[in-house]
Amino acid sequence: MTIRRAATAAACAVFLLAGCSSGFGSDSSSEQDSGKKQHLNVMIGSSGDAETKAVKSAAAAWAKKTGNTVTVTPAQNLDQQLGQALAGGKPPDVFYVGSSTFANYAKGNSLYAYGDELAGKDDFAPSLRASFTYDDKFVCAPKDSSTLALAVNTKLWKQAGLTDADYPKNWDDLEKVARKLTTGKVTGLVVNSSYNALGAFMRQAGGWITDKDQTKVTADSAANVKALTYVRKLLKEGVLKFPKQVDTGWGGEALGTRKAAMTIEGNWLAGAMTADYPGVDYKVVPLPEGPAGKGTLSFSTCWGIANKSAHHDAAVSLVEHLTADAQQVTFAGAYGVLPSRTSALDTFREKYPAQRVFADGSAYAQGPVTVPGFTKVLTQFDSDLGGLATADPKKILADLQRNGTQVLGSAG
Repeated sequence: MTIRRAATAAACAVFLLAGCSSGFGSDSSSEQDSGKKQHLNVMIGSSGDAETKAVKSAAAAWAKKTGNTVTVTPAQNLDQQLGQALAGGKPPDVFYVGSSTFANYAKGNSLYAYGDELAGKDDFAPSLRASFTYDDKFVCAPKDSSTLALAVNTKLWKQAGLTDADYPKNWDDLEKVARKLTTGKVTGLVVNSSYNALGAFMRQAGGWITDKDQTKVTADSAANVKALTYVRKLLKEGVLKFPKQVDTGWGGEALGTRKAAMTIEGNWLAGAMTADYPGVDYKVVPLPEGPAGKGTLSFSTCWGIANKSAHHDAAVSLVEHLTADAQQVTFAGAYGVLPSRTSALDTFREKYPAQRVFADGSAYAQGPVTVPGFTKVLTQFDSDLGGLATADPKKILADLQRNGTQVLGSAG
């Protein structure tokens, strides 16, 4: 799950939000097919050919092992196509569900809650389990994850006279190196303006949008004000810019085109840099600590199973195969994700040492807000953050507090 993909997923279509809340998937008593040979339809929101090929290969291996058959379909627009399929009463058996839309599907009873049935369910990272838990039920298994870290263009770093000892450990360090790296057409730090990136500073300050149980909005806290005030300071100094300010679409493009000396991105960056900017050398280091310590964000997608599927047992069997340790490590190598199982992360660290920083961040990463109907609140928050350089952080957070509280109060 990338920030680029998360931004798309967050914009759940109007008909989908209405449908998700109306219980169009509420028939959880579908007659189950007990036949020996079963056919499963799987819909994925693929990041590209590598991911599609990897999922199809894994599904084929399961089919060969079990005697069942599987059709994997990469959606052109997952939210739209899946929403239409669920609303029409003929959904795929298994499908990707992003954390931004999960709560809407869960509230609408479109998902078969199988997570608590899985062997080794506690091996999934706690923050990921929380992202896909609804009404105290672990609904669906996280297929993988991503975290944020600081990526540095090593050539620009050396040209600025900086060494490995200068990698920023705290906010003061980050400001100093960002200032030193900002020269001519190069901006020291380019970061996405979304809460999916800037939210890391909120966590480093000790704040977040809601409390741990997502029962109370905590947006207008002193910690969050401190975080956004710090980011605004860097924006005003010109040492931090948003991608559009340097004519790029995201932080990875800014880093690859040498318009940014540093960026904050997830482990999806590795694949993009290899494919699009193979000549650019960079290093990934942990995000600097804030006043409250370490802080990063996690992103994930789960393997949803339709309540209306007639193949629940077979579908769970397929998901168990797709989330097995060895398979997760294979997926990680194929298309640049982190395993969602903590046991598989150990293997990942050994096999991909350059990506270890992302794996280590899983231990303290903050998952997204997964409250039904909260997408529109976060979309407005992102819009407000885009104007942070000239805005009042307290006003932005007060608006988030008010909007979020209204939704939370009606999300039950």
